[in-house]
Amino acid sequence: MENSITETYTLKHEESFAIFDSLGNIESKGLGEQGIYYKGTRFLSKYEMFICKKKPLLLSSAIKEDNSVFTVDLTNFDILNKDKVVIPQGSIHIWKSKFLHKNCCYEKVYLKNFFIEPVEIELSFHFESDFVDIFEIRGFKRKRRGEIFPPQIKKDQIDFIYKGIDNRKRITEISFSQSPDFISHDKAIFKIKLKPQQNFTFYLIIKCFIEGEKSKKLSYNQALFLIKKRLKKWEDCACKIYTSNEQFNQWLKRSWADIIMLISNTYYGPYPFAGVPWFNTPFGRDGIITALECLWICPEIAKGTLAFLAATQAKDNDPEKDAQPGKIIHEIRKGELATAGEIPFSWYYGSVDATPLFIILAGYYLDRTGDLEFIKDIWPNIKSAIKWIDEYGDLDKDKFIEYIPSEIGLTNKGWKDSEDSVFYKDGRLAKPPIALIEVQGYAYKAKKEAAKIARALEIKNLALKWEKEAEELKEKIDKAFWCEDINFYALALDGEKRPCKVRSSNPGHLLFCEAIPLNKAKEIYNSFFEKHFFSGWGIRTLSSLEKRYNPLSYHNGSIWPHDNAIIAYGLSLYGFKNGTLRILKSLFEASTFFKLHRIPELFCGFPRRANEGPTHYPVACHPQAWAAGSVFLILQACLGLYIKDNIVFFKKPSLPKFLEEVWIKDLKVKNGKVDLYFKKYGEDVIVNVIDKKGEVKIFIEK
Repeated sequence: MENSITETYTLKHEESFAIFDSLGNIESKGLGEQGIYYKGTRFLSKYEMFICKKKPLLLSSAIKEDNSVFTVDLTNFDILNKDKVVIPQGSIHIWKSKFLHKNCCYEKVYLKNFFIEPVEIELSFHFESDFVDIFEIRGFKRKRRGEIFPPQIKKDQIDFIYKGIDNRKRITEISFSQSPDFISHDKAIFKIKLKPQQNFTFYLIIKCFIEGEKSKKLSYNQALFLIKKRLKKWEDCACKIYTSNEQFNQWLKRSWADIIMLISNTYYGPYPFAGVPWFNTPFGRDGIITALECLWICPEIAKGTLAFLAATQAKDNDPEKDAQPGKIIHEIRKGELATAGEIPFSWYYGSVDATPLFIILAGYYLDRTGDLEFIKDIWPNIKSAIKWIDEYGDLDKDKFIEYIPSEIGLTNKGWKDSEDSVFYKDGRLAKPPIALIEVQGYAYKAKKEAAKIARALEIKNLALKWEKEAEELKEKIDKAFWCEDINFYALALDGEKRPCKVRSSNPGHLLFCEAIPLNKAKEIYNSFFEKHFFSGWGIRTLSSLEKRYNPLSYHNGSIWPHDNAIIAYGLSLYGFKNGTLRILKSLFEASTFFKLHRIPELFCGFPRRANEGPTHYPVACHPQAWAAGSVFLILQACLGLYIKDNIVFFKKPSLPKFLEEVWIKDLKVKNGKVDLYFKKYGEDVIVNVIDKKGEVKIFIEK
């Protein structure tokens, strides 16, 4: 495998995704992740196109701004016959257009002859299917694999077939709109004659499916129509945001396009899958945080997320899945390794933070929409989640949520789930059970939101009980986790309740939950913008002063956009708007260095260098849902925007210098919608109502 990073392009729809190189091919280059995937398995591992036995010359490659279609413009190199040039370079234009719809990759191939003579060319396609699980590509070593059958050949179709050890047949069906002149087990050849200025078009469809599934194969145009229809639906669903800064607009557009691309339709509604390539599946924590980030612009995502998580909430004890009654799912996998039981992630409940976050999202969704009927539907799930916090999450009954490592699942069960992410000041790994600082903040906020919901449902006894428990927990957090010697909150408590005196970004989530006193919040704020934390591109996950600091690591010194967004929002709640603006500025400037303005899952935490961009993390997901959603949460924080039923509040709205003007169109509330215009004057921001329909009220606190 080559070590160099290869330019790739990503498509995704529902449970399928594809990664191509700039020629539109699939090769074992770079990190070896190229391919067409469906339900956690790579169904096509090789796709190469040749013109007269040569790879074509690349002219350009592009993904549409809405992420719907990948297009490639190609031409020929000199085509020789006995050392004589018979077709000069640049005579044949080849245009390829690809997109995904459900479990199919649709491709249109268009050729045109710009040579002054008739030409006869050979266009050949080469294919392979290795049917490897996504975990194998990440490095998982299998003891045995299933059986690959000989390909089945028809006049216009090649079928690759694999039977896994889970006893399921997975099939890759490659079909052509017209029969090739030659077809075999791994290639198809077209011999094409073109007069001057004549063109030729044909289509190929790559269908991925598991035996027994019912799925319809559409034509290229039928499928493209449905893709455009879906995009229009989501465009109409959300409010529109425009600014006076065109580069910022590009970040906004790409971020929203990434969110829409990652959303999959489930039986319970839309759900944002976590990211491509490694996490194209439902993750509880990721889905909740993405829904929170996008709640003000499109609450339908939150509703679908809550409905899905309520439906998949654990009902029984199952140690192999880390499941207990009331616990919210961590992830669901459908690849062979999961369905065969080689990994425990088919339905896995390992994370300890998804359950309180579920309750927080429910409370925020109720405020945002006033949709009490839906909240009534999931009220039993909210109560079960609270019960899990109190009975199963609190292992030693000290009011904190703790976890112990799983034998076959996760070692660490917060969002920083690397094996080395929880440690003592001297760098030794912490001894379990572990009580993470941010998880206690989530538990506090969950009790507050549950109490609010109980009041809305007129269940006052529960509201009073949970409010009292929340305030008691807030005091306990401050007392147990605050470390005077480092003037910071500990990363965690170990099994003997000793603090891990490590400065990390985790306490920043306490700001989001409003779980700490103002004076301590100010200390955290000040620390976050010192050089050991703030790289110039954002706040690191770990201070550079700590033993395990490594800017190249996954969780011990890197920069995560969603982590920064949560901190930025929390800073605004405590009135530290300058910190919020600094985070927005740093991530915006970082976005200009990433391809397509697509901010990745994470990037390295090296200090910012003049005239250089941030350092890429080599295996980061891009797109990643909660990274894409970060811009919306930070912008909300800057504006101090909060919506309750039909009221839109702005608390001390602020904008950075590079955003002089902002327009928000079609911001929907419970019974109306409003168009707004924001103008920066010095340190002040003026809010103007351009248009409103229905019952909309605006309140501005300066």
